[in-house]
Amino acid sequence: MPRLFAGLEIPPDITTMLSLQKGGLYGARWVDESNYHITLRFMGDVDYTLANEIVFQMSQIQCPEFDLSLRGFGSFGAKKPHSVFAAVQNNEDLLLLHHELERRMRKLGLKSDKHDYTPHVTLARLKKSAEPIDVANYLTLRGGFRTDHFRVPRFILYSSRDSTGGGPYVIEETFDLL
Repeated sequence: MPRLFAGLEIPPDITTMLSLQKGGLYGARWVDESNYHITLRFMGDVDYTLANEIVFQMSQIQCPEFDLSLRGFGSFGAKKPHSVFAAVQNNEDLLLLHHELERRMRKLGLKSDKHDYTPHVTLARLKKSAEPIDVANYLTLRGGFRTDHFRVPRFILYSSRDSTGGGPYVIEETFDLL
């Protein structure tokens, strides 16, 4: 049974910029650069019949290509941070793609995520030993992080292993944007 999610690739030059932000945070397990992505929608563990239906629904999405950029860092986990990420600058075209994908996956019977959609690139997962003050200091030192805009010509259906941290991720299908 595959574990599937839809996402966007990060260009190599942006990947390099992100990889240079590694280090300086005790208790961080840094994500390998080859696994950087922006998640659009997590589908979870699905059977092969549903996986084929997901591919069909994704192939029917007609959204325009668009540009994205990353702006600043953040963390998830209010009182006890559990991950550090690079934030995606607000973008209407990205939200349009996410909402269309979400609509089609709900149509297939997949439940929505309980959290609001926050587009981001996960940089590190934090062990319990990571102190909130250390995370806050790490984020403060990198508060001015910015990338140039990059083009998003397609979105991807990825599969992942059932493991801590998820990767390595495998590209199962690609879907061109218009």
